[in-house]
Amino acid sequence: MWKMLLPIGRNARTGGYSRSPFASAERECMAWYGEEAARRDLEVEYDGQGNAIAWWRPEGAAGRGVLVGSHLDSVDDGGAFDGPLGVISSFAAIDLLRDRGVVPTKPVGVGVFVEEEGSRFGIACLGSRLATGRIDAATAAGLKDADGTYLLDAMTAVGCEPSLGRSAMLEQVEVFVELHVEQGRDLVHRLRPIGVASASWAHGRWRFDFAGEPNHAGATRMEDRHDPMLTYAMTALAANKQARLGGARATFGRVTVEPNNTNAIPSRVQAWLDARGADAELVDRLVADIGRQAGQRAERDGTTVSVTAESVSPTVGFDVGLSRRIATILGDAPVIPTGAGHDAAILQLAGISSAMLFVRNPTGVSHSPAEVAEMADCLEGVEALAQVLEDLAT
Repeated sequence: MWKMLLPIGRNARTGGYSRSPFASAERECMAWYGEEAARRDLEVEYDGQGNAIAWWRPEGAAGRGVLVGSHLDSVDDGGAFDGPLGVISSFAAIDLLRDRGVVPTKPVGVGVFVEEEGSRFGIACLGSRLATGRIDAATAAGLKDADGTYLLDAMTAVGCEPSLGRSAMLEQVEVFVELHVEQGRDLVHRLRPIGVASASWAHGRWRFDFAGEPNHAGATRMEDRHDPMLTYAMTALAANKQARLGGARATFGRVTVEPNNTNAIPSRVQAWLDARGADAELVDRLVADIGRQAGQRAERDGTTVSVTAESVSPTVGFDVGLSRRIATILGDAPVIPTGAGHDAAILQLAGISSAMLFVRNPTGVSHSPAEVAEMADCLEGVEALAQVLEDLAT
């Protein structure tokens, strides 16, 4: 399965992946998903919004099912494992159970949620938010990408039949277990290949709009400038300092500049802040401090700044009983928090009992071509997922 996915959306120069939702590479991955489901005689159900579940319903299986899986989209120039590892491992775990003659008494589904990364439409875990009804339909319909393409138009262009709102297919789900490559080195330090998630940190994205006075880069004296780029630069430094002081995370990872000319002072800078912390209060305080310092700097620079929250998620504790049960099944696997957001957290917020398994990442690097997982650890992940499925679905 890895060999089939590896070339899709890969940058030959960097080795990274760009699988933007509802674009060609991600759709090719979804076609692969459909083919793998068909090879196993799984019944694929689509919700019209880009999400899908491939159901294994052997004779006698009844009731609400156990869902596994993850996502197939990526950040721009991202790693190979973030998302696809969970989908591939889910298919492989079903293969393992079948080889062992295990017949579940509950349906088992392999799910894929679209636009988990938020790389195209700016909302992380958009597919699972849509599927669970945790984003307003009108808000979702107003989303558009950097090229001005609206979400609904992007869906329709690839054959989806969008009806925004909670997906009926999730009514068939009792529990969700998402396997994911670890985005950090906790398991490396513990010398353990597999871990179980305890919680997903509070996180969100805020847009900072800096406005100033465009002018000539050579003819305008430094003391006469009202440069929004300078205000942004000092804000980025303030974010770094405040996050370090508070034990949180703050990243300005995306910036746009107008008019974006080398020899001109900008008129406008837009910058997106990703802020994360162990609890929502910490994140709120961090963003408020960064915004306050940005405003103070704007006054000195003769510029303006406004801050708009685009997506915010609280700290999500995964089902404690389920996580402990899984850790016990796996021989007292370590239970660790994650600073990353995941579809499992969205489903947990929506009332679906959820848990996560992590597979060791030797580099600890993620959202980068350097993201990696050793095959031996991946196979440990498949074995762990198979054990969990056998326990939960039989």
